[in-house]
Amino acid sequence: MRTPRAAAARRLTAVLCTIVLLAGACAGGPTPQAWAAAVCAALAPWRAEIASLTRSTQQQMTAQTSPAQAKENLVRLLRGAEAASESARRGVQAAGVPDTDKGEAVSRGFLAKLTAVRNAYGKASESIEQLGTGQAKTFYDGVRAAVETLNKEYDASALDTSQLDSVELKKAFDEVPECR
Repeated sequence: MRTPRAAAARRLTAVLCTIVLLAGACAGGPTPQAWAAAVCAALAPWRAEIASLTRSTQQQMTAQTSPAQAKENLVRLLRGAEAASESARRGVQAAGVPDTDKGEAVSRGFLAKLTAVRNAYGKASESIEQLGTGQAKTFYDGVRAAVETLNKEYDASALDTSQLDSVELKKAFDEVPECR
């Protein structure tokens, strides 16, 4: 004879088994190749935008403009780089965590680097925004200092896929067309 407790135990067991099966089916992230392709697809427009903004910033630094014009242009350029970096960071975040050994750490590392780059651009734009434009030499000295700090922070946060701590991901970044 079946008791109500036995029936409840069977239902609970069935529910738990279903949850375990569903969790197991959903637990895996993208393959290393799919993740690398998604990351490179997110980073390609960012790299192009940063290169363009860097060229524009260098031109602005040598152009004969008033400090007020230079300030306006540089802040706009740096805010653009900050926004592009945030867009790339969101793209990498959307790629998820690769289903590979150390995938979580690699994903976190990429996100941390992009966050640091975004913050470096934001800090540089804020520094320049706070500069007075009354004295040209003082203004341009402040700009140079802000750009030097930006360059140091940017270099410290550089994304380097050749230094990955995952053989599978290194191979994926070398092979997928989106990363070439």
